[in-house]
Amino acid sequence: MKRQELQVAALKNGTVIDHIPSAKVFEVINLLHLYSVEAPITIGYNLKSEKMGNKGIIKVADKFFSDEELNQLSVITPNVTLCIIRDYEVVEKKTVRMPELLTGIVKCPNPKCITNNEPMKTRLHVLDKEQGILQCHYCNKEVKVENVKLV
Repeated sequence: MKRQELQVAALKNGTVIDHIPSAKVFEVINLLHLYSVEAPITIGYNLKSEKMGNKGIIKVADKFFSDEELNQLSVITPNVTLCIIRDYEVVEKKTVRMPELLTGIVKCPNPKCITNNEPMKTRLHVLDKEQGILQCHYCNKEVKVENVKLV
């Protein structure tokens, strides 16, 4: 087997977000507010991927994301791979999946919904993960994931 050089440098401690669709890389950066992180960040864009054709990857040194941040990530880029790195070793690897209930993450598209008129968190149930269909807990309005606005 012909050995190839690494396209992205190794990480001592931190998080690697892999298998990001290239078109979504900058959305992920904005969503996770990575522009304000002081630690080193490596961003790979349009890297070759056997599984996806092209992909993006983001490596963030000394940063570990909360479940809330990962739930937000699942809305715009479901099925990305998350690797937790400690002392250059992958200690945890998981696929980010959308939870059954999104609380305080996505705006309800119904302007008359109580969540758009009162100071309260939105709650949208995931009706169909494959089709990306969400439904507001309060007004029952349905919305497709690709049309959502994050809170």
